[in-house]
Amino acid sequence: MTNPISSSATSIVALIPAAGVGSRMNADCPKQYLTVAGKTIIEHTIDTLLRNPHVQRIVVALSAEDDYFQHLEIAKDPRVITVIGGKERANSVLAGLNYLAKQADCMNAWVLVHDAARPCLHQDDLNTIIQLATQRDCCGGILAVPVRDTMKRGVSGEKNISHTVERDALWHALTPQFFPLLLLRDCLDKALKENAVITDEASALEHCGYQPMLIAGRADNLKVTRPEDLALAEFYLSRMKS
Repeated sequence: MTNPISSSATSIVALIPAAGVGSRMNADCPKQYLTVAGKTIIEHTIDTLLRNPHVQRIVVALSAEDDYFQHLEIAKDPRVITVIGGKERANSVLAGLNYLAKQADCMNAWVLVHDAARPCLHQDDLNTIIQLATQRDCCGGILAVPVRDTMKRGVSGEKNISHTVERDALWHALTPQFFPLLLLRDCLDKALKENAVITDEASALEHCGYQPMLIAGRADNLKVTRPEDLALAEFYLSRMKS
């Protein structure tokens, strides 16, 4: 297993898995290509990352059938590279990591993995999580928000409540999730080969015995998942520009 790195001079790259279709949106195109506040969701997402001076390039993992991204103005930016993703998010992330690992200037890089449909990321949160690269012996971490609401576990396969889940120490996982590139690649590859349940990048590290850090982030770092999220994302984006 590759050892974590910690250096203030470390290069930082971003990876956006964008091969999904977002079926819960019931839209005519993948949700990342829906327009909000004058641009597609994925353009807002990429713009936010490109505005940060620490992010040197962005790899976007697309479906092999994607015919949308190439027509976006952002696709012409030389800092934006595309690769073919996989059927599941983990496969798309691994495809991007494998591409980056072959680049000579990325051997000691850290990678920000960020959802394509999470366009409301604030620069202060981004800068906060990037600081993990300067911490000695740090394996990385994720943006997250402490759970505020009462949590219920349902009866499997039914709509009845099984029991109330104690919310103390529970967090909503957000993105970006930030790790040493080679460490994340090794953990994700191992977890997939061992058929582990991988719901995000941190879970791959957890499977391999690491304990990534929880970095408290803003609750308005919204992931557009359902139709009603579009209006909320537009509101947040308008506030960010004002």
